[in-house]
Amino acid sequence: MKSLRARLLWFLLAAIVLAAGTQAFVAYRTVLKEADDIFDYHMQQMALSLRAGLPASSTVGGLGGDDENFEFIVQVWTADGSRIFESAPQAALPQRAVLGFSNVQAHRTTYRVFSLQTGALVIQVAQDMAARRHMAGALALRTVGPIALAAPLLMLVVWWVVSRSLAPVARVRRQVAARQADDLSPVSEAELPEEVRPLVHELNLLFDRVRRAFDAQKHFVADAAHELRSPLAALKLQVQGLKRATDPDARELAVNRLAAGIDRATRLVEQMLALARHEASAAAGARPEPVSLSEVARLAISDAIAAAQAQDIDIGIARDDAVSVGGHAEALRMLLRNLLDNAVKYVPAGGRVDVGIIQADAGAGLVVEDSGPGLPEGERERVLDRFYRSGEPQASGSGLGLAIVKSIADLHGATVSLDRSERLGGLRVTVRFPTSA
Repeated sequence: MKSLRARLLWFLLAAIVLAAGTQAFVAYRTVLKEADDIFDYHMQQMALSLRAGLPASSTVGGLGGDDENFEFIVQVWTADGSRIFESAPQAALPQRAVLGFSNVQAHRTTYRVFSLQTGALVIQVAQDMAARRHMAGALALRTVGPIALAAPLLMLVVWWVVSRSLAPVARVRRQVAARQADDLSPVSEAELPEEVRPLVHELNLLFDRVRRAFDAQKHFVADAAHELRSPLAALKLQVQGLKRATDPDARELAVNRLAAGIDRATRLVEQMLALARHEASAAAGARPEPVSLSEVARLAISDAIAAAQAQDIDIGIARDDAVSVGGHAEALRMLLRNLLDNAVKYVPAGGRVDVGIIQADAGAGLVVEDSGPGLPEGERERVLDRFYRSGEPQASGSGLGLAIVKSIADLHGATVSLDRSERLGGLRVTVRFPTSA
């Protein structure tokens, strides 16, 4: 059975039937045991009462005719085995040499027999066990009868309780079924049972992650449509300029401009794809792993060292506290590589870029300092926005480098702060990871 409601009803109703049957069986066995004890006591008292009322050797005829039905059968035997009295001649039970209680098979039934010897006589009192079973069954039926009558009512109550308890689940199902494909608002958790609320809560978290993924996708498409328009238009103008070039010098200049435009467009596309990929990772909730910031720093510096050497920029690790954080190694490498690329791009030739890995009470920190011109205080927050370009004329860019840094930092629960480097005089970017990372 795949239906939870049907499964609950089936097992609960089966439990009711099983409990009623068990109680009926226990009641029958209990009543039968009590009836055995009572009738055995009556048989014993009857034999004892007859002990003083019979002559030692007289023969007494049976009482009643063949059509009489005596519940107890009394027989008296002499010591030599002669029967001198019987209350029901049709019974003709055999003499039992065993004194006390015993069971005798006769006339295709079982008799309970009590034998008592008094002087030269043996008194036997017997009773058909069917009478006892009949009485026990009647008493057990009177005991279980009310339960049998109440069982259907109890089943209706169980059906109502199960249906009522599962009503919130059906309500959630109807809410989800009635939604449009783009409706990712949370499902109401009101009046849900404790067993179902965590499931609906996780469903709402899933809706939130999907909504953020959709929003990131829409933003990416809108930003891409906006930002790619200018580079493509510039490439088109440069191609037209190449076509109009008449002498080799003008043609070489146009080719160089076209190549530079292609490089800028390629860089823009790479940055946008990287930003989209990490936003998608954040929305998907990828599992973090322990990452050594020292290893991340070495790999990122190896990526940026060629560009730094081309401008005679000193780049390296100034402080290494050997810190590990929980996160994604490739994403952290891209974060630091973007910080280094940004620093190399704006630092004048012969400058310096230092990477620091620090451990403090507030958490681990990744610091990039440079000897460049820095940023005005009013622009330090804005440069973290997408496609915002500083007014500094030293280098051009896509405006996505620091936006990618902030996106990856958000993925790791870290914060990004920009201020002035007291040691080198340029920009100081600090990415601080939480203590629990």
